[in-house]
Formats: sequence, C-alpha cells, structure tokens
Amino acid sequence: MLKSQITLSTWRKEMFKLDTPRLVLREMTEDDAPLMLAVLNDPDFLRNVGDRGVRTEDDARRYIVDGPIAAYKRQNFGMYKVELKDGSPIGLCGLVKRDGLDDVDIGFALLPDYRSQGYALEAAEAVMQFARESVGLRRIVAIAQPANLPSVQLLEKLGMQQERKLRLPNDDEELLLMAWDSDRSTSS
Repeated sequence: MLKSQITLSTWRKEMFKLDTPRLVLREMTEDDAPLMLAVLNDPDFLRNVGDRGVRTEDDARRYIVDGPIAAYKRQNFGMYKVELKDGSPIGLCGLVKRDGLDDVDIGFALLPDYRSQGYALEAAEAVMQFARESVGLRRIVAIAQPANLPSVQLLEKLGMQQERKLRLPNDDEELLLMAWDSDRSTSS
C-alpha cells in the first residue's frame, strides 16, 4: 500500500496537506473556483454524482465556502484539491459527512484528462490513510451508482466491500453503499 507523507498542522496556522509520490492534496480556497466549476460541470460528474447547480465561478466560490471550507472548520476534514507535484490542479478527493449516512464517506472526482492513470487511486489511498491514522475512523463508506464500474472497482481496490443499496434523503436514485471496516480489514 502507498505510504504518503501526512503533513498535519494546527488548523488555521497552516493549511492541511497530503503528499504522495505524484500528487499533493490541499485544502481548497476560493481561488480554486475554476477547478470546482470544471469538476462539477464535467459530464461524467453530472451523470454519476449529480447536478449541483454551479454554473459560474461565483457559484463555485460560494460552493467552496459553504462546502469544503465549512467542513474543515466544523470537522477538521473535507474535500481536498488534488494537484500534480508541478501544481497543476487535476480534481478533488476527500472525506464528507453527508446527510443520510451514519459514517464519513470518501469521494473523488478527477478532470477527464487525468483519469485512468492511477491518480484517483493514489489520492484516495492517501485520504484513507489520513482518515484511519489521523482522524481515527474505524469505518469509512462510499456511495456510487451501481453502473459506475470504474468508481466501484477503485473503491474495491481501497479495501471496500459492497454492503447494500440505499437512497439518500431527498433523492430517489438508488446508490450502492460500500464500506471499509477496521474490524474486518487486515490492510493498514
């Protein structure tokens, strides 16, 4: 398993950062509005995750403030910007405490040019390690559309197992709930 360097600092003095061999994961800021706008309006994101109604960079800034930045303050984790070592933004990966789920879930979304190169797995492995070792989570879940095989397969590579189908509040779409549980996992 990939061992990433976790740089945790006191919240508000320095921003959170995870380093992997090819990537850096950082807290999002309002300056990441162009990335958020691109991710949220990618056709695959719209099909597999849903339409968040973000159409402009101003919408994206508000979405970042109300979503990831609020989560960092409230929970000390959230969705992070994923960038190459050269600073090129390629997508998002992180932890979300979502209505309708008892557990924290992991999510990821990369821009089309960066898919199928192992980046999503590398970022998600780093987030899983952070969730276990620094946040202390003993159970992590993920939701995916059953037909989204690339995401389901990536979640299985993370050690997640399919548990059941569910519907989130105010959503009629049936999703697959997958989970990693420390009690049944031998990976670290």
